[in-house]
Amino acid sequence: MAGKGVMLARLRGWLFEGASQSLPDRVRETIRRQQERSEILIGWAELVLVGLLAVAYETTTMATGVVQEDYSFETEVFVAYGLFSIVRLVLAYRRALPEALLYLSVIADMALLMGLIYSFHYKYAQPAVFYLKAPTFFYVFLFIALRALRFEARFVIFTGLTAAAGWILLIIYARSGRGGPSNDTSDFVEYMTSNAFLIQAEVEKLLAILLTTAVIAVAITRARNLLVQSVREGVAARDLSRFFDPGVAARIRTAAMSIKAGEGELRDVAILTVDLRGFTRLSVDLPPDDVMKLLQDYQGRVCPLIAQHGGSIDKFLGDGILASFGAVEPSATAAADALRAADAVIAAADRWAAERREAGLPPLSIGLAVASGRVVFGAVGDAERLEFTVIGDAVNFAAKLEKHNKDETSRALADAGTYALAERQGYVPPAAREHRNGRIVGGVSAPVDLVVLAQ
Repeated sequence: MAGKGVMLARLRGWLFEGASQSLPDRVRETIRRQQERSEILIGWAELVLVGLLAVAYETTTMATGVVQEDYSFETEVFVAYGLFSIVRLVLAYRRALPEALLYLSVIADMALLMGLIYSFHYKYAQPAVFYLKAPTFFYVFLFIALRALRFEARFVIFTGLTAAAGWILLIIYARSGRGGPSNDTSDFVEYMTSNAFLIQAEVEKLLAILLTTAVIAVAITRARNLLVQSVREGVAARDLSRFFDPGVAARIRTAAMSIKAGEGELRDVAILTVDLRGFTRLSVDLPPDDVMKLLQDYQGRVCPLIAQHGGSIDKFLGDGILASFGAVEPSATAAADALRAADAVIAAADRWAAERREAGLPPLSIGLAVASGRVVFGAVGDAERLEFTVIGDAVNFAAKLEKHNKDETSRALADAGTYALAERQGYVPPAAREHRNGRIVGGVSAPVDLVVLAQ
């Protein structure tokens, strides 16, 4: 009994939950949205199918010698089914399609199809066994396949079983004699050339329905497992991509081969480093939540500006931001882009300071520096964890320039070589800049010519 219970539980999980039973809510929500779009597609497909059936049925010529006068079953059925399909489609668009209606829709599909097949012996004045050879029977497989769009085996199985049940009812009626003699035979030629009933042929049709249903159900289960895995990985990739610069994330996604540590490329880049002044003291005085909110406010203002000007955030160092231009993708305007980003960040910092003063909060300022040079861009780390970064003198030089702001009583600096390069690349400064030549920068062996970007 315990073994049977386990088997039933597995079967229920396969039919009703599949590979998604232990998924996080955000993955389930993604799959649910996909299924809602599938239901819209199914609704349109049903309307097209019923339209094709209506055209095919209404345009055929009535035979002479009809046993019943003016049999108009089809018109009312098509109208009713069309209205039902429209209501179903509207609910699908409104994301308000109840599950019970999905099963009812399957029953309606098969009732329409079997009803049309049943009506053939009236329309063409033939015994009931006549409708068992109607080519309209093959629409059964189309309706079964249509349910595969939802990627749930239970709806495919329910459709197949409903179709099989409908066909069995038609067989029983044809054999009953109430629709005319059944003319049983065991001769296949006689079956094909007359209104005769061959039980083996009907059993083959039932087997075809059930086997087609089983094959599609298994295929859908496998496809659903792949869908769930794809959605799970897609959601994880979107979540993880938030921890990477967009350019780096795109590079990882499109890499032809697995990325390994120790692989790098030489790049001529510009480096922008930004630091929030006084943050260390504030992080001690403020509650932890306020510290993180302040950091989020600061980074939320600065990082988009860097990205807008083609920069790539290399890393966050507490309140420090290290960005590169021309590293992820080579750029002929890296220095100019870095200077434009620096101007935008300086302007944003001024607005932020004014907003804090108006709110009665202590204003905060930034320190900023821009440098340029040749660096190595690549992945560092081990087999378990990798990080894309830039390594070279330009990175170290930018950090030293940013610290040197205190000695120059400035907020933002660039070395004269980077500034001249930016101007050759099309950079136009917003105002005249002060040049300070032959300055001694800590950690740099030779004097440096500087340009003050902001005092």
